[in-house]
Amino acid sequence: MIIAANQPYFLPYISYWQLINAADVFFIGDNYAYIRRGWINRNRILFRGAPELFGIEVLHASSFSLISELNIAKINKRKKMNKLYEAYHKAPYYETGARLMEKILDSPEENLSEFLISSIKTICDYLEIKTPIRKMSELVGNDSFKREERIYDMCHRLGADTYVNPIGGKELYDGGEFEKQGIKLRFINTDEIVYKQFGDSFVEKLSIIDVIMFNSREEIRDMLDKYTLIP
Repeated sequence: MIIAANQPYFLPYISYWQLINAADVFFIGDNYAYIRRGWINRNRILFRGAPELFGIEVLHASSFSLISELNIAKINKRKKMNKLYEAYHKAPYYETGARLMEKILDSPEENLSEFLISSIKTICDYLEIKTPIRKMSELVGNDSFKREERIYDMCHRLGADTYVNPIGGKELYDGGEFEKQGIKLRFINTDEIVYKQFGDSFVEKLSIIDVIMFNSREEIRDMLDKYTLIP
């Protein structure tokens, strides 16, 4: 069994969805610390040819709080959708992207982690990603461990023999230590993914909503397999 995990993010870019798709079970770290000015509640869209932040507001945001302990501010849906219209209304799949965003923004969830999980599942449904998604808070006692020990515990409980991590964590974990636990550690390294945006130059590492605005579902499904697993 292959397990992957990551914190919940707002409309993360393509590698996040590759990670979910590569796993047999994907865990969302809802009981990890919130990172202020990070990517949990925002991402980047293409606006007038340049990347621009697009996100949701978090009430009483604090790095001393867990993601699951925070709530979101009331969303001005009209303002958000107007922003997306201005940014993408000439994109070939704007109508599809707009419908998805309306569904995400219409979520009744006020809790930050529950809202983000709802948005992640909405995108997964559209992309036909079937991986079961679970919350790490469901693993009672897991939060008493630190860093990689939480991963060991998670894998042992589910009988997983492989753990896949984003490439950014390559310097954090020791594959030899994972092997001692009977777990293969792999890092997902996304291939170069380029697609037609508005201009001649390509702006990389934007939100999945940018990918959806410019590509069909079938094209994005192909992108989900464009990666290498690195030991």
